[in-house]
Amino acid sequence: MIALAADVGGSRIKLAVVRDGTILARRIEPAQSQLRWEQRLPGLAASWRSLCTEARLDVAAIDGIGIGFPSLVDSARGRILDEWGKFPGCANFDLGAWARAMFGKPLALENDARAALIGEWRQGAGRGCDNVAMITLGTGLGVGVVMQGRVLRGAHGQAGTLGGHLTVRYGGRTCVCGNIGCAEAEASTAVLRELALARADFASSALATEPHLDYEAVFRRADTGDACAIALRDHSLAVWSVAVVNLIHAYDPERVIIGGGIMQSSDEILPAIRAYAHSHAHTAWGKVEIARCELGDDAALLGCSWMVAEKLGAIPAA
Repeated sequence: MIALAADVGGSRIKLAVVRDGTILARRIEPAQSQLRWEQRLPGLAASWRSLCTEARLDVAAIDGIGIGFPSLVDSARGRILDEWGKFPGCANFDLGAWARAMFGKPLALENDARAALIGEWRQGAGRGCDNVAMITLGTGLGVGVVMQGRVLRGAHGQAGTLGGHLTVRYGGRTCVCGNIGCAEAEASTAVLRELALARADFASSALATEPHLDYEAVFRRADTGDACAIALRDHSLAVWSVAVVNLIHAYDPERVIIGGGIMQSSDEILPAIRAYAHSHAHTAWGKVEIARCELGDDAALLGCSWMVAEKLGAIPAA
């Protein structure tokens, strides 16, 4: 089974040609998320065709197209349900019709975090476990869930994916989703600068000299004893730990996978989350495994390949 796969992000789009769970050719491109969705799609199609050439495949040989998109989606109808300031016009665009018109093939569409979870579940850190939750720490906090061997989607496609919008702080920061105190609003790359600027010690911190303030800088400066960086690090670790306990209580996983770009500092993140979860999660049956993702940027691409196989009925629906 051969699939064209795309992991669409706000800053980057990862593209690949995948055959039977193996990536034959891949590419990373700027997202250009300021463009209207219908303006960006021709570029994706051209890149996929180029990748097919690189993989020495005829485009006609592909079986389907899989896309992971950073929004709530209706996977059954192949439509994105809402916009978050990226790719204007994407909401309710008929991607299934576009895929048929452009390639004559079916489309499998999922939320990007759910696609990454599927990849890790089938080929990465979730192998051999049919009750898995995954949280990706990055610009936002994405979540996906597998329960009893079935991908959790829910009545409206949002089950499991809003784990980053579970409340971790009553009376906390207002989130872009409209809720208050969401994990994503309290500790994510998107809000990191605001969190730093709100601290009285930021101006005197080495973080103020960083050309690009991200969590790599926070963890690096914290290791040197910078008080502002230590406070931001510890606050974020606490938020992520509480978020993981919320996932455990909500979905009863045997394993929680932590992924995302922030996991470059996994040597500090994983032990902190593990210790908190093992102390505070109510799991009378035992301890939930807390594992690092294994597939990195390939997770959602491999998940997209599995989604296409599911769409085609090559594997049981999950």
